[in-house]
Amino acid sequence: MLLRRMRWMSEGDGRWELDAETPATMEGTARPVPGDPLPLGLSRGPRVTRPKQLDFFHRFMASPLVPTFSSADGGLSVHHAHLFHLTDNWSFTILEKIHVQKLVSVVKEKLANRQEEAPWTKDLKKHLHDVMSLGVGTELLITPDTTLLLELYDIKKGDRGKAIFHHKLPHQNITFQASWPGLFVDKKGLYWDVPLSLSADLASVGSSSGLSYHLLLQQNSGEPKCFGGDETSEVPIALLPGLCAKAAVSIKKSIDAWRKKEDKLKNVQPYDVFLSDSHASFTGIVGAVASGYLGDCSRRVSIRDETQRSNAFRMFNERNKFAAFADLFASVTFTAQYGNFQRLFLDLTKASARFDIASGSLFLCGASRLAQDFFFSRKPDIETFCDVCPDVTISFQQQIVGPFSFRVESSVAIDPRNQDHFVRVDDSIFAIDWALKVLGSAKATAWFSLKYQEAMVELRFFEA
Repeated sequence: MLLRRMRWMSEGDGRWELDAETPATMEGTARPVPGDPLPLGLSRGPRVTRPKQLDFFHRFMASPLVPTFSSADGGLSVHHAHLFHLTDNWSFTILEKIHVQKLVSVVKEKLANRQEEAPWTKDLKKHLHDVMSLGVGTELLITPDTTLLLELYDIKKGDRGKAIFHHKLPHQNITFQASWPGLFVDKKGLYWDVPLSLSADLASVGSSSGLSYHLLLQQNSGEPKCFGGDETSEVPIALLPGLCAKAAVSIKKSIDAWRKKEDKLKNVQPYDVFLSDSHASFTGIVGAVASGYLGDCSRRVSIRDETQRSNAFRMFNERNKFAAFADLFASVTFTAQYGNFQRLFLDLTKASARFDIASGSLFLCGASRLAQDFFFSRKPDIETFCDVCPDVTISFQQQIVGPFSFRVESSVAIDPRNQDHFVRVDDSIFAIDWALKVLGSAKATAWFSLKYQEAMVELRFFEA
C-alpha cells in the first residue's frame, strides 16, 4: 500500500503501520487506517518532531518560514517555531501557522471595501483568528532513553492534542500515545478525526536481516468525522469505537547481487554515507499477522471483500462484537544504484522496485488455481490473475548537482480485467532532496503529490 507520502524505499527496517507525513494539520503526521493484514507502508528512518524540524530550518538553513500546501487545509500555509530550552532536559515550543490564501483574501476584501469607515484594527482580532493558528508543545527528556512529549495545536479553533511517551530498550522501542482527536488517513487519501485514540506500541529495532516483530493495542472512542473532505464519504469501519490488538512477525533477508567499493574519491566525504556504494541488491520479507477486535470496529471482519476468497483465518461474533483475523504477507524489493554520490554532477542514479503481497493466503490460493488450470490445460480465470498480482511500487532518484537530487515514487496497478489500462501508474510523488553532508546521512526533502494536491518540506535522517 502506498500512503502517498514520501516514505522512500528502504532496505533496512520492517514495514509496519507507520505514521504518514501530512501537511493537513500543524502536527504533521497522520496514522493509516488499520488494515488486514497490514498496510505495507514504506519504512523510513527515525523521525524528528515537527517543532524540532522547523527549529532546524530556522537556525541552520536560513528559512524563517517553512511552507506547506494542502487542499484539505485551505491551500498554502507557512510555519514558524520558537524553541526554548528551559533546562538541559526540558524544552518548550510555540508554533505559528499562517494561512497565506486566507490572508490574501482578507487583504483583497479590505481593499475592495476601503470606502467603509470601519478601521482595520476594529476586526484585527477576527482576522488573526481566521488566518493564524497557534500551537504549543513541551518535551521532557526523563532519561537518555525516555521522553515525554505533550502538544496542543489549533488553540481556540479545534484544540488538537497529543501526548507521547517513548522509551528505548536495547532491542525494542515502546510507545504510548493519546490523541484527541486522532488523525487517520485511508486508502483514498481522505482524513478522519477520531475523538479519542489511545495506543500502546512495542516494536523491535530494525536490522538488515533477521527477525522483526510488532505488537499494537489501539482503542478508539467516539464517532469518526471526515476532516477537510467529503462529508458524504463512508466512515471506515476500522475507525469505529472499539479495541484492536495486533501482533505481527516477519523474517527478512538481504542479498547483495553486486557491490562495488572501488572508484571512490579519496579523502572526499559522500553527500550521504548510505548512498556511497554502487550496488544491486534484493531484500525479501515473509511474515504473519494476527489481530483481534472488540467493539463496533469488529464488523470490518464480516464485510465481504476479495480476501473472503482466501484461506485467511477469520472469525466474527456479532452478539459479543468480537472478531479475529490472521494471514500471511510478503514483500520483495530490488534496488540498483550506480555512483558514489561524491562528485559534483550525476554521481548518483538509483532505482528501486518493490512487490508486496498483502494477503499471503489469497496469493497461495490463486497460485494453486493457476497451477491446476495449467496442468489440466484449462483457460485461467481472470480473477485468479488478479489474486496473484502483487502491489508494485517503483522509485527513481537522480543527482542533479552537488547535494541536490530529484526523486519520484509511484504505485503501479496491474489489472488484467481492464483491457485499456492493463498497467496504470498512479499516485506519483515528486521531490527534491538536499543532502546535509555535515550530518552523515540526513536530508531536507520538499515533496509534492499531484494527485492529492499536497506539498511539504521536512527533514529525514538515516534513510536510504
